[in-house]
Amino acid sequence: MRLSAAEKYEIIQTVTTSELGVKRTLESFGIARSSFYKWYQSYLEYGYDGLKTTRRTNHRQWNSIPERQKDLVVEIALEHTELSARELAYKITDEQGIFISESSVYRILKQRDLIPAPNHFLLSAANEFKDKTEFVHQMWQTDFTYFKIIGWGWYYLSTILDDYSRYIIHWELCDSMKAEDVKRTVDTAIKKAKLKTKVKPKLLSDNGSCYVSNELKSYLKDDLRMKQVHGKPMHPQTRGKIERYHRTMKNVVKLNHFYHPEELIQALEKFVENYNNKRYHESINNLTPADMFFGRSEQILKKRKQTKAESILKRRQMYNQQKLVSL
Repeated sequence: MRLSAAEKYEIIQTVTTSELGVKRTLESFGIARSSFYKWYQSYLEYGYDGLKTTRRTNHRQWNSIPERQKDLVVEIALEHTELSARELAYKITDEQGIFISESSVYRILKQRDLIPAPNHFLLSAANEFKDKTEFVHQMWQTDFTYFKIIGWGWYYLSTILDDYSRYIIHWELCDSMKAEDVKRTVDTAIKKAKLKTKVKPKLLSDNGSCYVSNELKSYLKDDLRMKQVHGKPMHPQTRGKIERYHRTMKNVVKLNHFYHPEELIQALEKFVENYNNKRYHESINNLTPADMFFGRSEQILKKRKQTKAESILKRRQMYNQQKLVSL
């Protein structure tokens, strides 16, 4: 299967920051090391454009980006060093009303020596859940992941993620991974989502002991009237969205050591706030999970389309004016 430049780009950034090492990370994605190193060398030499199957050689001069807009890109990039070229491109489009493509942002920053080492990004799962969700609260994904707090031992993060929007509805730090922890997490998520209808979202989880327990099964079925769905064993792509979320989150949060549970909670609060409301997600048209969750997506995409058309028209008009002056 031929991968797009964006997919190769995310693979490179995932592998270079993975805790598993290059070999094991590539094996988990089913990618040969020879292919990866070929992409990586091309990326180092040519940047993002080097990952494209065919590079464009003819650039239309009329569509060149004005210097003041290039300076704006640099200014915003310096203010938000945590953002990738892709995220910067959509931030500029949404907040400044100027369309600049991801590859153009990358080239501008590359020319100014502002492209850092690959940041934390994740690869979209190769295989998708066969029944794609079509609206918010159709299905939730839940899972545990763990953290070690120095002097306190292991703590477990329980999370509820909306499958359609990827919005984190609720999370909480637990000192165990029991059915009662899952019940409490689901109950709080329902309250936060203000679900009052009899039909509740399906709950997708793995086959961990807490998720397959009779206690949880009867509680979901009889008390909450929620249908429970289990992912296929040894097939994490089924729960790919929450698996990718956990990996993205850990690549950031685990950069620091924590000596008290409250320190970890504060770090998680900061990450979830950014993830839900500010981080542009490539798999949902470079919108934020909050945009999808609260129904703002169509309006934003329509505005982006209009901004792109207006920006290109202005560049063409500027080029024609400069051409007339030079005659």
